[in-house]
Amino acid sequence: MSYQFDERTQRKGTCCEKWDLGKKLFGDPDVLPLWVADMDFKCPPAVIDAVTERAKLGIYGYTFRPQEYLEAIISWFGRRHGWQLNASWITNTPGVVPALSVAVQSLTEPGEDVILQSPVYNPFYDVIVKNGRKVAENPLVLEDGGYRMDYGHLENLMRQGAKLMLLCNPHNPGGRVWTKAELERLGELCGRYGVNVVSDEIHCDLVFPGNRHYPFASLSPKHADMTITCLAPSKTFNIPGLASSYTVISNPQLRQKFTDRIDALAIGAMNYFGPSATIAAYNESEDWLEAVLEYIRANRDFAVGFLAERLPMLTPVRSEGTYLLWIDCRALGLDGAALKQLMYRDAKVAFTEGSLYGRNGEGFLRVNLACTRELLTEALERFAAAVAEMRTK
Repeated sequence: MSYQFDERTQRKGTCCEKWDLGKKLFGDPDVLPLWVADMDFKCPPAVIDAVTERAKLGIYGYTFRPQEYLEAIISWFGRRHGWQLNASWITNTPGVVPALSVAVQSLTEPGEDVILQSPVYNPFYDVIVKNGRKVAENPLVLEDGGYRMDYGHLENLMRQGAKLMLLCNPHNPGGRVWTKAELERLGELCGRYGVNVVSDEIHCDLVFPGNRHYPFASLSPKHADMTITCLAPSKTFNIPGLASSYTVISNPQLRQKFTDRIDALAIGAMNYFGPSATIAAYNESEDWLEAVLEYIRANRDFAVGFLAERLPMLTPVRSEGTYLLWIDCRALGLDGAALKQLMYRDAKVAFTEGSLYGRNGEGFLRVNLACTRELLTEALERFAAAVAEMRTK
C-alpha cells in the first residue's frame, strides 16, 4: 500500500498540544511546531478503521483488555524483537510517564537516589524529584558524533547506594540505540550492586537500518529479574491520545510491588479505544511502520545535509533511532534564553531547547522529524535565515 506522508493534515483548532499552544508557549500562534514528540502523519488505516468502528457503537463505557489485545502485544515483540513474553507479565498503565512515576514510588523510598543518564527526556527528572527522591546524574559522554555510557562514573553512583536506574532505550533526545554489548555491561553492573532498572522503551520500534533494538529485559533471565519495561504503541503508530501503554515485568515480586501501587492509585483502567487501536496497530500495520520509518530516515538525511551546507557550525548528533534529531548548537555561543529567542521570536520555529533535558543539554536543540518534508524545509530555512541575521549584527 502507498502512504501519503507528504500530505499536510490541518491540526490547528483540534485542541492539539503541538499546534494550538503556539501563543501560550512561544508567544506567537504562527510559530512552526517541531517540538513535542508526536507525528504529523495520519495513523495507519487499520487503526483509523478500528477506532471508527468502535466509535459507531455510540456507548463509550468501561472497558477491559481482551485476550486478543494481549496476544497482539506478545506476537509483535516476538516477531519484531525476538522477545518471548507471557501475558501475565503485562500490566495496563495510563501512560509511560505515569508508569515511571509508579515504578519510582514502588521500588524506592523518599530521599533515596535514582540514577538517570543525562541529557534525557525531561519527565525522568520530574518523576524522581516530585516523588521526593534525589537525582543521581550519570552524564553521557559525547564523542565521535554520538553518545556513550560512562560506566566508571555509573559504578561510583551504585557504590554510593543508588538502587534504581531509569534507562532510556532507545535514547531520547540523543538518538542512541544501545547495543547488546552496552546493555550487557550495564546489566552486569546493576546485578553486581543490586540495582533495579526501569527501562523506557517507547521508541523501540523506531530504529533505522544498521541498528537493532534490544529490550533490556530480553538479554538474560538476570536482566529480566531486575527490570520493569515501559512500553506503548503510541510513538510507533502515532496514537498517544489513546492512553494505550503497558509495562512488562517478569519478576513476580517486582510486578506485585508495581501493581499494588497501580491499584492503590486506581489508575489501571483501559481507554475505551486503546485495545482496538493496539490490536489493529500490531496485527495489521507493520507495512505502514516500514513506510513511515523510511520517510523519517529520509527527513533525517535531508536535515543533516541541510545543516552541513547552510549551518556548518551546527553539529547533528548521530541518529540511530527515534524521529528526533539532537543538534549541537554550542558554536553559536548562546545560552538557553538566547536560543529560545532565536527560535521563537526571530525564526518563528519551535524546536525543543536542550537545557530541558539536563545541564549537559544546554546549547543543544531537539528537532521533531516526523512531519512533512515541506514543513521541515520551511522550519530549517527560517532557522538558517535567523542565524545568518544574528551573525551579521
